[in-house]
Amino acid sequence: MSQTFSHTPVLANEVIAQLSPSLDTSANTVFVDCTLGGGGHTQLVAQGFPNTKLIGIDQDPAALSHASEALRLHQFDPLAGNFRQLTSLLSSRGLPPNSVNAILYDLGVSSHQLDTAERGFSFQQDGPLDMRMDPNSSISAFDIVNEWPESELFRIIREFGQERHAARIARVIVAQRQQEKLKTTRQLANLIHRDVAKFYQRESIHPATRTFQALRIEVNGELDAIKDSLQQTLDWLAPGARLLVISFHSLEDRLVKNFFRYHSRKCVCPPEVWQCQCHHEPRLKIITRKPIVATAQEQKNNPRSRSAKLRVAQRTHIATGE
Repeated sequence: MSQTFSHTPVLANEVIAQLSPSLDTSANTVFVDCTLGGGGHTQLVAQGFPNTKLIGIDQDPAALSHASEALRLHQFDPLAGNFRQLTSLLSSRGLPPNSVNAILYDLGVSSHQLDTAERGFSFQQDGPLDMRMDPNSSISAFDIVNEWPESELFRIIREFGQERHAARIARVIVAQRQQEKLKTTRQLANLIHRDVAKFYQRESIHPATRTFQALRIEVNGELDAIKDSLQQTLDWLAPGARLLVISFHSLEDRLVKNFFRYHSRKCVCPPEVWQCQCHHEPRLKIITRKPIVATAQEQKNNPRSRSAKLRVAQRTHIATGE
């Protein structure tokens, strides 16, 4: 693996263990990695299940190029796009509905994107305020920080960053850009640090962490994309197929948990309805009642795994009319 794309997949052993029931090593199964990134998980699947057809989705051309080279000896099909386009991407390969045996999401930013300063995801290195997972997207973090009204900055930082000091941060950003536009990650991080560091003395994270998370989510429309894509998986998973989702913050995890819960219920009628009228058919069976987290050893070896949570569900039978 190239140094540029060095990547340690989180919860690697746990992911393979959860995939095993649906990826039979003697059958021609189909595995879809919706967040290919460095390709770490997909390479592990290729090694553990050599008869499996591998499909990797990513909107980053560099990631697709790297994975194609790393997986050139396997049945690997790279698809360029956002996992929000899951149905159109899989349809373009002629796959019939309900024919996929396992789907994996490793949400959040890849190690490669974080470590590449010019992508503008991290303040650990100075780079342009960008944060676009798809380099061809029209809106960047620079546009939001320097052009959007204070009220919108407050909403984004509060809602997507869960930042208690969102109002102060939005206000200081607007005041600064009136004097000079904020162009780099380090400029923004230093500005936030100067204004709210005193409130973070008892916290272990940098004062700009939540704001950067919020901007990244807004730039890439991450939460809406997750909702849309998860819904589409139900049309592609075969009976008994498994859906694995690794999340890295509470907003993502809540979306996944609620999706699994809703589609595993026999009834989704409102509480005030005494007798079921919805005739809802469960489409998923929850495998992990509580999320799987990294072991203490993995957290020590790979700090990125500390906030990782893996949830797993299994597709039930395909109901009549689906």
